[in-house]
Amino acid sequence: MDSWELSLAPLPCSPSCPGPPEGACPSSGTLGGSRRKDWSCSLIVASLVGAFGSSFLYGYNLSVVNAPAPYIKAFYNESWERRHGHPTDPDTLTLLWSVTVSIFAIGGLVGTLIVKLIGRVLGRKYTLLVNNGFAISAALLMACSLQAGTFEMLIVGRFIMGVDGGIALSALPMYLSEISPKEIRGSLGQVTAIFICVGVFTGQVLGLPELLGKESTWPYLFGVIAVPAVVQLVSLPFLPESPRYLLLEKHDQVAAEQAFRTFLGKEDVSRELEEVLAERRVQRNVRLVSVLELLMSPFVRWQVGTVVITMACYQLCGLNAIWFYTNSIFGKAGIPPEKIPYITLSTGGIEILAAVFSGLVIERLGRRPLLIGGFGLMTLFFGILTATLTLQDHAPWVPYLSIVCILAIIASFCSGPGGIPFILTGEFFQQSQRPAAFIVAGTVNWLSNFAVGLLFPFIQKSLDTYCFLVFAAICLTGAVYFYFVLPETKNRTYAEISQAFAKRNKAFPPEEKIDLAMKVHVN
Repeated sequence: MDSWELSLAPLPCSPSCPGPPEGACPSSGTLGGSRRKDWSCSLIVASLVGAFGSSFLYGYNLSVVNAPAPYIKAFYNESWERRHGHPTDPDTLTLLWSVTVSIFAIGGLVGTLIVKLIGRVLGRKYTLLVNNGFAISAALLMACSLQAGTFEMLIVGRFIMGVDGGIALSALPMYLSEISPKEIRGSLGQVTAIFICVGVFTGQVLGLPELLGKESTWPYLFGVIAVPAVVQLVSLPFLPESPRYLLLEKHDQVAAEQAFRTFLGKEDVSRELEEVLAERRVQRNVRLVSVLELLMSPFVRWQVGTVVITMACYQLCGLNAIWFYTNSIFGKAGIPPEKIPYITLSTGGIEILAAVFSGLVIERLGRRPLLIGGFGLMTLFFGILTATLTLQDHAPWVPYLSIVCILAIIASFCSGPGGIPFILTGEFFQQSQRPAAFIVAGTVNWLSNFAVGLLFPFIQKSLDTYCFLVFAAICLTGAVYFYFVLPETKNRTYAEISQAFAKRNKAFPPEEKIDLAMKVHVN
């Protein structure tokens, strides 16, 4: 994150900074041109605090259960024996553990389905704030489960954290998309992906035996979840609500104008205000559309289809399979078992570096090349990995090539497919459609996540190392689809993106036809 902030953000504010409104930083020098002026202090703080209390926790909860798994299973067995007078049988213990892991996805689906209802009443910022209540209550349940001797508290806590993740991965991208200028919307949106990677890496680090990955301290791994939630809870109230939400849904132009000034770091926000007002004129009677209305609308059929395919590829591209094979591949490469957890940290480090790289270049290269290139490279490296795993006993250097392929697949994923799906979901739809669109995207995301957890063991058992060819086919399908269908969205307004899809949809919203006709008449 440091290199990203230093390259894109202006110098920190000092008390003597003249000119811009409170919370904004003036641009220093000419390096970076107008792009540097887009990054105000408030915008950076909002993205960092929002992501730390939201997408960071999602990533952390993906990895935090791996290290203490043996101790949690022992806790389940002891609790069962204390209640029933005999140890649990292996099948029941496996079922309890599977429920503990997979119920996170079920909670995520529930969170996705309720976020529209919460967001309609509270707005983007206060949805994120209320969501911290789920994280804190889940942290307390899971951290106290061992002391209480009740393993159900851990399972319920995982479910509640899933609800938190489902709300966070919908509300946060909406908030970041709506507070950022279109010139840096992609870079700011990548903060979501970067903090998911940081969360995964943090879970790996804290799970080391020297830290919290011990029998006596594993509950603290779950108690840590409360820290980012509390940080967001005490920081985010000092930042404005989304100006687009204030203007289009609350009809509060004064508050929206002040929010624009704070986030953009300048007094004159007339251009940005006019863009949103133009959207309000197009959507004269703005009301939030339902999921069914969105799915049935001919004006957004290709946007919805693209979001569904993007989210499905995001979860089904095989990264979970990579995590499954990592330890065995490192072992076959000759790495001692006790050192494998430390070597595995390299995968988390690669994730962070690739996500930061994507944030640095997304406004130069665009969403389309990063998404197509990421899935294309994953296809290539999955093919090579299949060959190296099949031939790994033929030469001593082959397992090391497998390790290189694993790191390359992770880097390819995080450089594009790991964060862009959330950005595109926010960019494809108008204000009234966006909450329903995130419900659709989130539903596909969490159902695909659950399907991978449920089906992958069977796929792996049937195909062994050839299972990666299945994921290669999915990645290739995604890359081909995006090549032919996906328009570039960088530096475009929401109306311009909608127009880019209009020809493919073969339908134009009547309101936009009238608005375009008026513009042509005026010109």
